[in-house]
Formats: sequence, structure tokens, C-alpha cells
Amino acid sequence: MIRDMTQGSPAKLIWTFTIPMFIGNIFQQLYNMVDAIVVGRFIGPQALAAVGTSFPVIFLLVAVILGLSMGSGVVISQYFGAKDEEKTRRAISTALTFQIVLALAMSVVGVVLSRPLLLLLGTPEAILGDATSYMQIFFGGVVFMFAYNALAGILRSLGDSKTPLYFLIVSTLVNVVLNIYFVVVLKWGVPGVAWATVISQGVSSLLSLLYIYYKVPYLKFLANQWVFDRAIFATMVKIGIPSSIQQGIASVGMMFVQALVNSFGPTTMAAFAAAGRMDSFAMMPIMNLGMAVATYTGQNIGAGRFDRISQGVRATLAMVIVCTVLITLLVLTAGPYLIQIFVSEAEVDVIAQGVDYMRTVSLFYAIFGVLMVLNGVLRGAGDALIPLFTSLTSFVVRVGAAYWLTTTALGYRGIWWSIPIGWSVAMLVPTLRYLSGAWKAKSVVRRQMFATVPAVVVPETGPDLD
Repeated sequence: MIRDMTQGSPAKLIWTFTIPMFIGNIFQQLYNMVDAIVVGRFIGPQALAAVGTSFPVIFLLVAVILGLSMGSGVVISQYFGAKDEEKTRRAISTALTFQIVLALAMSVVGVVLSRPLLLLLGTPEAILGDATSYMQIFFGGVVFMFAYNALAGILRSLGDSKTPLYFLIVSTLVNVVLNIYFVVVLKWGVPGVAWATVISQGVSSLLSLLYIYYKVPYLKFLANQWVFDRAIFATMVKIGIPSSIQQGIASVGMMFVQALVNSFGPTTMAAFAAAGRMDSFAMMPIMNLGMAVATYTGQNIGAGRFDRISQGVRATLAMVIVCTVLITLLVLTAGPYLIQIFVSEAEVDVIAQGVDYMRTVSLFYAIFGVLMVLNGVLRGAGDALIPLFTSLTSFVVRVGAAYWLTTTALGYRGIWWSIPIGWSVAMLVPTLRYLSGAWKAKSVVRRQMFATVPAVVVPETGPDLD
């Protein structure tokens, strides 16, 4: 259901928009978690390390297009908030065209570069074959993942966060069944996990496409309505490139850290892979609130309702605090059981290291929450350079801290501590920008509206047109 977020209670709108995304991301994370559980339980710790070490490389190549998708979402949500149906349609068709083309290109690049990138990370020879197979199969079918994410992202920009959830649930169930069948029954090993993921992502993308074509008039294009608007594309790229670079920086940071993890051997690699999956799962509600406030901000800026944005920020930060307290308590009390989802009780060292990672990082989830919410506001406003600078700051601090701390008495534990250190320093960037109010001048829709007025009549207090 398409939702107008420029009217009604900010807290209720953001919360009801977040819940379906959160549930959806739980199922999205189940893709990776089921992969890890099946691999760790039915193949072994080395296979789990192989899947884990390929994740930063996958994230690096995928992050480029995901960043550009963020630029598309900002433009679409602002036109929708401005009630400009024609520009909304043009923005949607433009976004779908370039995202699909980029996804195809990324598929080729990913297949070709999988092994060289794993070698660059210093992946041990014992797991290199499995890691390479997993990555190449994944990237061979990456177009399905991007098709789903592009269509789901457009629906969310229009205020519909429920429909993508339904298809994701179906897809995740397919993934679980195929994982068990390919690995346990057919004994395909790590490649079987990758094939299960690709096939299930194909299901979610097909269901999304059929729904949009038959059920959403806003997205049902006639042949003459499918356009590629160069001006809108330029705006999307202007906003999306900083977001893409931001995602790339984050993933490069993950690769540096993964290379450091690899230097400590398979036990630490397996612990890092298992704890990292649980960590990603734990941070989902925080990230979802950041995504929700970005859509909320975009629509309200398009409608010129700046007064509602500060209300939405306060409400979202309150929700973040509640979520982080509950999640941290869960991690502190149930850490060993969470790691044992991925490995057997006999893997004592893996469990001990994984629990230590989770308990260290979970104490600082509230800082990460503030970072996500304020970055979401800035991104929804079109102020994309600040989140980029935030990510760069986090990258430099985290990687530098990790490599230094591991030379101290902390050893591998320095990798865990580098994560909250990076968050804490990076949080200062969006906080200062939000408090300055300069982001209010970055609106895509309002800037274009003022651009149609002769310069001599633009008031001095108007938005920055540069």
C-alpha cells in the first residue's frame, strides 16, 4: 500500500513503516544465516570460514549499485511527496533502467574478479576453492538480487514497506528448503548453498515484478511512458555517487579487517563469521529506522514540511534507544547460545571468541543508532556528501584502530574494539551537520522549483541553489 508520510503522527508513520522492513530484513538476513548454519553444522568450520571470508568481497561489489539505488530513492520520494505524478513516473523508469544495466555489468565483474580478490585478502589455500565457487555462483545470479532490491526500494519510496516483505518471506522459505536439499541430501557442499540463494532470489524478483505490473497503477507503464530522463538521471547520480562511494568505503574497510582476521587463522575467522552474522542481525532494527526516517524526510521535504522532520527525528531516536537496550540485554545474556546456532558445542574456542566479539560491540549499539538516524535524515534531504564523509571517517578510524590494537596485549580482540571506536568518532560528523541546519538547502524538488524563477526574485533567505 502506497503511503503519504506528509500527514499524521510522525512516530506512528515511522514505526509502522519500519516494522515491515524490519521483518523483511529478518528474512533477508535468514538467507545468510541459513547459509552459515547449514555450512557450519553439516560441512564444518572451514566451510563456514570460506563463506565468511567471501562476504566482504561480495559486499564491496554489491555496495556500488546499492549506493546508486539510494540516490534513486531520494529523488522518487521527494517527487512523490511533492505530488508530482509525472516526474515520479519518469524517475521510476529511469532508476529501473540504469540499475538493471549496472547489475548485469556487476555480475560479469564479480565472476571474473572473485578469485583474485580472495587471494588479495590472503585467504588460506585450504578454503580458497570453496570461497571462490561460492562467490562466482552468487555473482552469476546477482541480477536477481538487484531486480528485487530495485523494485522493493521503489515501493518503499512510495511508502509501501509491506508488499516487499510478503515476497521476501516466500523467497526465504524457498532458500531454506533448497539449502537443506542441496547440502544435506545432494551433498553439493558450499556451491549448493550459493545455488539455493540465487534461485530463491530469482523467486522474489519474479514475484515483485508480477505484482507491480498487475497491482500498482503508479508503476504500470505503457510503452511510451518508459523513458530515460537524463536530467533526473544526473540528479540521481549526483546524490547516488557519494552514497555509492560511502558503501564502497565501508566494504573496503571490511576487506582490510577481514584480511587482518584471516591472519589469526581459521578459528578466529569462523568466530568472526558467526558473530558478524549475529551482529548484522542485531543491528537490523537500527538500520531499518534509519531507512524509514530517510523516506519520511524525503517525502516531507518534497512537500515543504520541514517542521515535521525534527519531530520525526526525536521520535526515531527514542525508538532507537529502546531497541538498542533490549538487543544489548539479549546479547549479554544469550551470547553463547547465539553462536552455537552456527557451530557445534565442541567448537569451544570459536564460541568463546564469537561471544567476546558480540558482548564487546553490543555495548555501543546506541551510538550506532544515532549515527544511522542522522545519516538517514541527511540522505533523505539529498545531502549525500556528509554520509560519505561519515563513512570515510569510520573507515579510517576503524581500520587504523584494528591494526594498531591487535599489536597490543588485546591481540585479535583489538578487531572487536575497533568497531565501536569507529562509530563513536564518525557519529560526530552527521550530528554537527544536522544541528547546523545546512542540510535543509539540499532538497532536490525545491531546488528545481526555484530554478524556474528568475534570479532577481529569489529571496536572499532562500535555499542554496549551487
